[in-house]
Amino acid sequence: MKLFNKVAIVGTGLIGGSIALAIKKKGLSNEVVGVSRHKKNLLLAKRRGAIDRGSRALAIIKDADLLILATPVDTIIDLAPRIAKLVGKDCIVTDVGSTKEEIVPILGKAFSNYVGSHPLAGSEKRSIANAHAGIFKGSLCILTPTKDTPQRALGRIKILWRKLGAKTVLLTPETHDRVLSFVSHLPHSVAFSLMNSIPSGYLKFAAAGLKDTTRIAASDSALWVDILLGNRKNILKSMELFQGNLSKIKSAIKKRDKRQLALILKKAQVKRANLA
Repeated sequence: MKLFNKVAIVGTGLIGGSIALAIKKKGLSNEVVGVSRHKKNLLLAKRRGAIDRGSRALAIIKDADLLILATPVDTIIDLAPRIAKLVGKDCIVTDVGSTKEEIVPILGKAFSNYVGSHPLAGSEKRSIANAHAGIFKGSLCILTPTKDTPQRALGRIKILWRKLGAKTVLLTPETHDRVLSFVSHLPHSVAFSLMNSIPSGYLKFAAAGLKDTTRIAASDSALWVDILLGNRKNILKSMELFQGNLSKIKSAIKKRDKRQLALILKKAQVKRANLA
């Protein structure tokens, strides 16, 4: 079933490339075109069958009826004025940015059929080389419509993500950023901090526990600089709460309070068991 005639994806990395591969595999569009700053990425995306055509110039997105912005949030904001001059008013536009409170109002003004998206899928790896069509299967995608979001555009984006294998949930941009500061941005910050706390000479003794706990510390550092600064208000609050809970463990250890320490660890154990 063809949902679209021409899908244009700006940013053919891990997520943009995976979306392209999934759309092609499921036959959801007659054509998929990609934009990237790097010619090598475009050549690999075409070789892997993710796109039909690619270009480093934005002009290739003309006449698209679906535009997916899959670059870092700061880049999307910078490109929005130029992109808005190239797409038709009926083109449905979505992004896959990790923060929404800043970007949604800007893109909502630039594009009449904009719907914010954030697929909670991916890995610490990057680039089209690691993209795959099944990455969204069984995942959750948060949509961040506003009172001005056209229902037709929202409905089509819901269908798209469902076809790609994701369940969708609606949140306000503000709620999205607050929630993600706890379930994604804080864990990444902790993983980065944990790795920086361990003397390099000790790493050869690390077993699966440390590797599992810090897997996401291998994530793209440049991307995460943008995410953490873009959601600084919420991430600072979540960090304060984390530091408070770590201080409780530290205090119980100092006091040799076995009962209090056991209660803290048990509470975390129960919460972890309820994690889907």
